[in-house]
Amino acid sequence: MSKQIIRWGILGPGRIAHNFMRGLLVTPDAELAAIASRDVARAQSFAAEYNASARCYGSYEELAADPNVDAVYVATTNPHHLAPCKMMMQAGKAVVVEKPIALNAEQAKELVDCAKANDVFFMEGMWTRFFPVNAKVLQWIDQGRIGDVRMVEANFSFRVDWDPEHRVLDLAKGGGALLDVGIYSILYASMIMRGKRPQAVTGLAHLGETGVDEQAAYLMRYDDGALAVLRSGVRTAIEMDAFIYGTEGYIHVPIFWHPVRAELRAEPLNQENSSVHQGEILEVFESPYEASGFQYEIAYVSECLRKGITNCDKMPMEESLMIAEVMTHLRRDQWGMKYPEEA
Repeated sequence: MSKQIIRWGILGPGRIAHNFMRGLLVTPDAELAAIASRDVARAQSFAAEYNASARCYGSYEELAADPNVDAVYVATTNPHHLAPCKMMMQAGKAVVVEKPIALNAEQAKELVDCAKANDVFFMEGMWTRFFPVNAKVLQWIDQGRIGDVRMVEANFSFRVDWDPEHRVLDLAKGGGALLDVGIYSILYASMIMRGKRPQAVTGLAHLGETGVDEQAAYLMRYDDGALAVLRSGVRTAIEMDAFIYGTEGYIHVPIFWHPVRAELRAEPLNQENSSVHQGEILEVFESPYEASGFQYEIAYVSECLRKGITNCDKMPMEESLMIAEVMTHLRRDQWGMKYPEEA
């Protein structure tokens, strides 16, 4: 018996929207219905690239008014999430907005309040949470395979060439490592800690020539004493792995933000007068994927919509708001870094 087909619209056909589209193409019972851009030629070019028969609009208002769109993926740049998300939700559309949910905590609250007032599905598009590998990681933890979680380490940092107009180096474009990649590390730690608000948050950042955080490190303490040690950067290349350390073992997730492998390891052996050795591998879980990997998020959200769910359990609105508050505190209160809208 076939399922209800969820008809998706894409708002903002830029780079990340292409990744979403590649995932949509391999997702059963989901289809592209419409594309909206302020420049209709961009929408038409996007549709042509995928040989899609989707309706192409030169305004967001036209997409909001389309009765044959169930859900909208908002893929605009960081400073331009608030208005289109509100427009779509007020029109009764389900909305997935590419991370970060908004530029700051105030905007995030406005979006969450809008979703609840209009009784529509709304979710921050953190695709990392939907990969089978990370589901296995959570299962291992729930099964007690590593004992009690005591520390999470997650790093996401890369190096771009110097260009003050590059989106990650430009304050006016919502640039900086925190909103671009630091959010992955922070939301990963929050996933492992089951969405608990950290009791204490501190961070240090290097603000570069353009005023954005070019690299940063964050430390969070939770109510049971567990810690999250996280790093991000856009001018420093490091390994992008996650480690979850427990009282009886640990888990290693290479390239945690879109993983294909996780290793369950025994507690490292501390030998007297010797360095710490890696723990023995107890189990390996591998899950290669086709296309971009966005299909896991799209399929899960589509199923939520079929069931009438408005708040996704894997990425709840309230957790997105909490993380937005944490990131705003780090950036604005601790580093003194403000975007033009906040000056």
